[in-house]
Amino acid sequence: MIDLTTHYLGLPLKNPLIPSSCPLTNNITSIKRLEDNGASAIVLPSLFEEELIHEQQHMARFLDHQEIGHHEADSFLPIPDQYSSHLDKMLSLISQCKESLEIPVIGSINGITPGGWVDCAIDLQEAGCDAIELNLYSVEADGSRPAATVENDFASIVDRLYSEVTIPITVKLSSQFSSLSHFALNIEKHGAAGIVCFNRFYQPDIDLDTLQLSPTLELSSSIESLVRIRWIALLRSQLKLSLAATGGFHRYDDVAKALLVGADAIYLCSVLMNQGAEAINNILADLTYWMEQKEYQSVEQLKGSLSYQNADSPALYARGNYLEVMDSFTPSKGVKV
Repeated sequence: MIDLTTHYLGLPLKNPLIPSSCPLTNNITSIKRLEDNGASAIVLPSLFEEELIHEQQHMARFLDHQEIGHHEADSFLPIPDQYSSHLDKMLSLISQCKESLEIPVIGSINGITPGGWVDCAIDLQEAGCDAIELNLYSVEADGSRPAATVENDFASIVDRLYSEVTIPITVKLSSQFSSLSHFALNIEKHGAAGIVCFNRFYQPDIDLDTLQLSPTLELSSSIESLVRIRWIALLRSQLKLSLAATGGFHRYDDVAKALLVGADAIYLCSVLMNQGAEAINNILADLTYWMEQKEYQSVEQLKGSLSYQNADSPALYARGNYLEVMDSFTPSKGVKV
C-alpha cells in the first residue's frame, strides 16, 4: 500500500494535493466535494485589504451620511446587524468548514498595509483557521524604491505577523526577486513556516478597439510548473521550512516532479476549474500507479531525491540547462538559419 501522507506547515496531510484559493473554495458545498474527492487541506479565497476598506467606507457613508439633504431620513438608519460584510461571510465560511471538514483549513490574506495584514490574520485565527497564507503580491513600479527596501518591507510584515498570531504562516511569493534564495532565507528567519512558489500575476491586456486596458484571466498550463519545480529544487537544501508548489500543476507527472525536487505540498487551481473536484482523485490514482511502477513506498521516500543537492547533474538547474538546450536546438524543416 502506497503511503501518500506528507507534512506541510507542521500539519499532517493525507496526501500532497491542496486546492488553492479559487471560486471552488468559496462555499461549503463545493469545499465538501473537494474533500470527498481527496483534498488534503483547503486554502480559502483571499481577503483583500482594499476590498475591506472600500466596503467599510461605503457602509460608513450609507449609515452615517444618508440624511444629508433628506430631512425625513434623519430618524431612520438601517440596523448594521442586518448587513453581512465580506469579512463576516469569510468568518462564517471558516466556522462551517471547521464544523464539517476533517482536513486543515488555511486562510489567505492579501494586504496593503502592515496593520491590515495583522488585523485580517488575527480574525482568521480566531475563527479557527489552522494556518495563514500571506500573499506578498506587489508590482513595484516606483523606480525610487530599491529592491532592498521592498524586500525589507516584506520581511517586516512577516516578522510582525509572526509576533501576533500563533498558527503557522506560509508566504506565497513571486519569482521576480533578484536573489530569491536570499529573500527566502530571510523570511524564514523572520518566522515564516512555509513558502509557496509562485504567485501567478494576471497581466492586463489592451483592447485595440476601445484603446482601454482590460483585465484578463488566463488559466495555467503544465509548462508553467517547470519554473516552480526548478526553484524548489534549488531552495530545498537551503531551507528548513515547508515548500509548496503552485501554478501549472495539472497531471500526476507535474505533481511527481514537484515531489521529487522537494515540495511538501502541491496546490491545484486551474485543473479544478477545468475538470472539477474529480481531478484530485484522478491525479492521486495516477500518482499512486506511477509510484508502484517505480517501487516507491511513500511520498516521504521520493521527496527531494532529485533536488539540487541530490541530483546527478545539479548544474542543469542553473546555467547548464541553458547551454545544453541551446546546443541541442534544431530548426524546423524549411527554416533557414
